[in-house]
Amino acid sequence: MNRYCFQLQVKPDHIEAYKAAHAAVWPDMLEALADSGWHNYSLFLRPDGLLIGYVESDDLGAAQRAMAATEVNARWQRAMAEHFVDLDVPPDEGFISLTEVFNLEDQLAAVRQHGAQTNI
Repeated sequence: MNRYCFQLQVKPDHIEAYKAAHAAVWPDMLEALADSGWHNYSLFLRPDGLLIGYVESDDLGAAQRAMAATEVNARWQRAMAEHFVDLDVPPDEGFISLTEVFNLEDQLAAVRQHGAQTNI
């Protein structure tokens, strides 16, 4: 399972509406995400509107294409589009991918497999 992280910017005057929408995501949207290969999916929102998303998937591109083929995703993206700064594509296509630079479990596994090394 691969880990993916991304960012978007929510308009400051839309933060409360965005939070409200995500407090009760449509059940058919939740099912579509799970069925499309989105796992351990979380969104984190800073008070200034910086949105960080985290998701695990075998292949995020394939998961996005599977979601794009659903009717519920089209409705959800239309409903969410107004909340974001400077997007001319649906939100699920406009996020900026972030590069993972550290993962505790990966490094621990490597150390345990190859023996501890000290960098002192």
